[in-house]
Amino acid sequence: MRREYGAGGECFVPDSDAAAVHRLFSLIARAYDPLNRILSFGLDAGWRRKLAESLHPMPSGEDGRILDIAAGTLGVSMVLAEHFPKHEIAALDFCLPMLRRGKRKASKLRRGKIRLLSGDARALPLRNACADAVTVAFGLRNIRPRERAYAEVLRVLRPGGRFRVLEFAGEEKPVLFGLYNRYLHHILPAAGGLCCGHRAAYRYLADTIRRYPAVEKVDEEMRSAGFAGVRHELLTAGIVGIHCGEKTA
Repeated sequence: MRREYGAGGECFVPDSDAAAVHRLFSLIARAYDPLNRILSFGLDAGWRRKLAESLHPMPSGEDGRILDIAAGTLGVSMVLAEHFPKHEIAALDFCLPMLRRGKRKASKLRRGKIRLLSGDARALPLRNACADAVTVAFGLRNIRPRERAYAEVLRVLRPGGRFRVLEFAGEEKPVLFGLYNRYLHHILPAAGGLCCGHRAAYRYLADTIRRYPAVEKVDEEMRSAGFAGVRHELLTAGIVGIHCGEKTA
């Protein structure tokens, strides 16, 4: 990742997607959780719960395996472990500093178990048809090309398995009288700079949200990749969406 300067100030420009994303999240790992709470106005916890609830009832019954891709500091993985205490939760991320932060939190879990995996969503270190469900929260927009991740998810899902994506709805939109776009352009980078000293990193994250496709286009991507039963649910005035798909039995 290199730095460039323009009218908007310093920004990160990825030389290679994988290296860019790894460095970005390594820089902000320590401040990631508290900043999520602040910058989402506390709504992120409810979004993660909705993601877990969308998996009920699990096709495998009470036990099995759920793979959480781009698990980061294990925010979603821990919610999954609470909802599905008899399932193994495999939390995968290729940014070790993020996983290390999450490991400390996971040690306090009262229910469920989480297995940490280091790996790339485009080449999952898992055998074929080994997961009952796969989730990814606020990470799909950082994976390019997404088609490779979709193919890997289908490979590791068991027939009838479920795929759930929690992500910002993408593309600039006049939500909340335009406040959402101003938030992305100005408030998010400024808060990132103030709280963790990495304004440019949070400007990069805001840019990935603006460049991410609208929910209808993501649905089309998933159908083209081979998922069945594709649909989505919008949350919080359409700012966030949960995409649902299944692997055909």
